[in-house]
Amino acid sequence: MVEPPKLLVSACLLGRPVRYDGTAKTLYDDAFSRWRREGRVVAVCPEALGGLPTPRLPAEIADTLDGRDVLEGRGRVVDIGGADITSAFVQGAGAALKLAVDQGCRFALLIDGSPSCGSAFIYDGSFTGRRHTGEGIAAALLRRHGITVFAPNQIHNLAAIMDEHGRAQP
Repeated sequence: MVEPPKLLVSACLLGRPVRYDGTAKTLYDDAFSRWRREGRVVAVCPEALGGLPTPRLPAEIADTLDGRDVLEGRGRVVDIGGADITSAFVQGAGAALKLAVDQGCRFALLIDGSPSCGSAFIYDGSFTGRRHTGEGIAAALLRRHGITVFAPNQIHNLAAIMDEHGRAQP
């Protein structure tokens, strides 16, 4: 029998207070709760893995670029104070990828908007709340390595795929 796929999940979606402001963004969904009970969820916070503290200053990818640009050396991550913290974000993305591979995660459910985890949108680097289509650094790196990334608003699409690949046996 094939082992059901595991899911890499932003730790903040699991209720862990790891966001930049020390809060969580807990996701409540029946399928998500079931995957947790089945032991199919692997928690990750790329920013913490990159050595950033919680809480920390808000950070955005500068100049309306995204995670792919950062990975290719064309973009950078700055905090609201102007400090370049790109290396911590890249290091955290690499650690998240390693965790996903080591745990056999084929899918990821990541919080949108984050310069690490955003999969559909991120903020534009102006710290004004303006968003643009793009992905964070960890999301880009995971996708580059064949891991399918979903945002919380895509949970029903993810559930269909996870169920298609089977559930853990009791």
